[in-house]
Amino acid sequence: MRVVFMGTPDFAVPTLTALLGAGHEVVAVYSQPPRPAGRGKKLLPSPVQAAAERAGVPVYTPASLRGADEQVAFAGHQADVAVVAAYGLILPPSVLALPVHGCLNVHGSILPRWRGAAPVQRAILAGDDETGVTIMAMERGLDTGPMLKVVRTPTLDKTAGELTTELAAIGAQAMVAVLADLRGHPPVVQPQVGVTYAAKIDKAESRLDFAQGAPDVERQVRAFAPAPGAFFEIGDERFRVLRANVVDGAGEPGTVLDDALTIACGTGAVSPRLVQRAGRPAMDAASLLRGYPIAAGARIG
Repeated sequence: MRVVFMGTPDFAVPTLTALLGAGHEVVAVYSQPPRPAGRGKKLLPSPVQAAAERAGVPVYTPASLRGADEQVAFAGHQADVAVVAAYGLILPPSVLALPVHGCLNVHGSILPRWRGAAPVQRAILAGDDETGVTIMAMERGLDTGPMLKVVRTPTLDKTAGELTTELAAIGAQAMVAVLADLRGHPPVVQPQVGVTYAAKIDKAESRLDFAQGAPDVERQVRAFAPAPGAFFEIGDERFRVLRANVVDGAGEPGTVLDDALTIACGTGAVSPRLVQRAGRPAMDAASLLRGYPIAAGARIG
């Protein structure tokens, strides 16, 4: 097929790679414009733009697709289908209608649960036993379109980073399978029951709340690992917790219970396994405590 691919972050790269590997003619790639990054604020292309340029595919980075000129340019690609994966820009109805087979989206949840911007993090925070990928035909609503294929996977004790990587690979293969047999994947209207919305993550949510039960705190750690990283503070020092275990223990929430950095929660306790001080590499709790002792009885937050 003649494919226009639309995506921006690392999550989308496996789908672009899979489309090229499956022999589709990717005639154009759309990605969000380069953003300033690093100390020098140098403009850096998105992961999708970088991957497309390495593959020799023309890249377009409009700030919006609402303008007439951009829509004429999009129509000029004469695409059989547009494949969208975490593009990050709204596609107006006039663009959605242009490809022969419409616009198909790789969405990182089992729809209709977790429509919206942050389905992976929200699934972990909610304690969902499983999540997955839905290949969806896009329409005007937010992730409301009919479903062509659903693939499920357990969340287990995966971090958001690990789960995102897994779902990216699952989504890439699911999209290739759908495009190989569109007739065999008829669209199914989403159920009206079970709709939830995955609001964009606010960095304030990554501050660890030890008043919660220990399982909730542990899920908070996994949902924000590796970025932005769940954290606590002692004085002026900030510590990012990248891994933690639920353990036995009781005390005033936020109290360090022993010399191994076990921290009391609303119910139970957590034991940080991987911790990072600002400007330093991540390390296990024992290594951290050798350089920055935190005594039993200390209060956090």
